[in-house]
Amino acid sequence: MRSRNGNCPFSFSICTIVFFLLSYSSAIYADEYLISYRYLVKDATLYNETLDISQAMTKCFGKPYESLYLDTINSHNLKDLLLQNKEKFTNFLSKVGFIVTNKESTYNTYHTSTTIMTLKTTCFKVDFNDNFVKISPLK
Repeated sequence: MRSRNGNCPFSFSICTIVFFLLSYSSAIYADEYLISYRYLVKDATLYNETLDISQAMTKCFGKPYESLYLDTINSHNLKDLLLQNKEKFTNFLSKVGFIVTNKESTYNTYHTSTTIMTLKTTCFKVDFNDNFVKISPLK
């Protein structure tokens, strides 16, 4: 028996249920992202900044806490949104927890320092709405 549109070899209701389940299962994974961040300052000058974002391939476990809300501004690309709101996002990450390492040395009156702020790879739950996005780390 063929469906009304001719694409599914099963009855219309079975095809609708299968399509719904496939859509729902992909939506479960689409809202969890793995984010890592590294910020390197050498002698009071920004030397390197790295932001890595990828969708979680497996379900992350934990409860969301300490949410950040950002305006979507006609974009549903998470990396673009975070880069447009860089200061808010960096302040938010400082609440989540950075690992900060600092090295200083002085040799013949020449002082050098290197500071590295790192957010280890953390799973975030991301909910896109029409006007804003809600970002919450899982703990």
